[in-house]
Amino acid sequence: MGALLNLVERNLHEVQVDADRMLFHIPSSSLFTADAVTGGIIDSLRQQGCSAEELMQRLGQQFAGDDIQDTLRELIALELVSDGSPLTPEIALKQVERTALNTVVLNVNTGCNLSCTYCYKEDLDKPSAGKKMSTDTAEASVEMLLKESPDEQRYSVVFFGGEPLSNRPLIEHMVAYCERRFAEAGKQVEFIMTTNATLLNEEVIDWLNAHRFGLSISIDGPKTVHDRNRITVGGQGTYDVVRRKAELLLSRYTSRPVGARVTLTRGITDVETIWNHLFNELGFAEVGFAPVTSGDMANFNLTGEELVQVFANMKALGRRYLEAALEHRNIGFSNLHQLITDIHEGHKKALPCGAGLKMLAVDHEGELNLCHRFTGSSLPTFGNVHQGVKQAQLNDFLSQRLDRSNTGCESCRIRNLCSGGCYHESYARYGDPQHPTYHYCELMRDWVDFGIEVYSRIMAANPAFIDRYITPRKAH
Repeated sequence: MGALLNLVERNLHEVQVDADRMLFHIPSSSLFTADAVTGGIIDSLRQQGCSAEELMQRLGQQFAGDDIQDTLRELIALELVSDGSPLTPEIALKQVERTALNTVVLNVNTGCNLSCTYCYKEDLDKPSAGKKMSTDTAEASVEMLLKESPDEQRYSVVFFGGEPLSNRPLIEHMVAYCERRFAEAGKQVEFIMTTNATLLNEEVIDWLNAHRFGLSISIDGPKTVHDRNRITVGGQGTYDVVRRKAELLLSRYTSRPVGARVTLTRGITDVETIWNHLFNELGFAEVGFAPVTSGDMANFNLTGEELVQVFANMKALGRRYLEAALEHRNIGFSNLHQLITDIHEGHKKALPCGAGLKMLAVDHEGELNLCHRFTGSSLPTFGNVHQGVKQAQLNDFLSQRLDRSNTGCESCRIRNLCSGGCYHESYARYGDPQHPTYHYCELMRDWVDFGIEVYSRIMAANPAFIDRYITPRKAH
């Protein structure tokens, strides 16, 4: 009697798409269609483990023996079937020894000319009280980046706030500094900024365009939606001015696509109407949605029922995305677009994002924060731009999240796409940035299944969409 064969369920997830059985190989985030032999082996072993000889007897009347043996070898190599040999550790990397920073977020001003009711920024100030980053701190941030990670070829400098354009002189100085400094080092640099758009004018837009900024505009939708929370310090709605400035930007900005970032708070779940306004009426290239579930002010958090509705509405918009993709059009739904990209490229994340690993955020005092969401929080910082990164503490922090033992992430089918969820969301909801974001696990699993279905249908009916709209994304 040969070795006992068993299905390794924790490495396998199936999604039925019409007549096709799509197999999601969890360890590698790869997707493939199961042929009849593969399906037969899986179904047989799912009922009861057996030896290879017994499996041949079970399936011998349906399939050729060579086909069964070849397929079985492939499934064992993929560790979807176990023959008793030790399985590869889920994440070979158990300890972060060194980060490879390529992005620095400069919190150039804690001051903001708006007073958005749901803002998560713990160091936010009114304009008159804003703490602006100094030139020395900003330059030291870039030098720290080059010193810590000299072998990277491409770097990103992100300008953040408050409202970053309220410290426009520093931004202009740093762009000139970076363009010179990175060119001297034989490196490439790109600039990124999220802005509320209120301080844009023709001169600013043309300058941003000349330096090819990656721009995102914070705007929550039509006037009645946007003005609920995005208000001035004096309490007035800002939709009219933001729309006017956004339309000016979109009419003049040519270097890169401009995206809209939407924050969904309690009472706001109509994703399709918001997308339609921002994409079709205003002309943004992409629209991304960020549901609020763990904000400090509980009355702005979506309820459990509303979060379910948000995901249902995102799937409804996703069906429009699919319909457009089959007609070779991209409708700029960035949440689904990113998921399709992850599935297509087989992204496998040991950690939820680049925070601490590829990116650190610098506050106005030069302290190094895990990401821009943590500036002003009680989470300890990881060094400062003058003394450098506290590598041991940072590595220890990241290694704690790598350890999935005794968590729901250990065997979750989307563990390598989600990796436990956002650090800040965990920090805000559970008081612990290492705690998995359990409050919407089922919704995320369903969302990934939906993405697998959409991707499968696109690949079957119009794979050219992937070549046109997914593959080139890294070039931007």
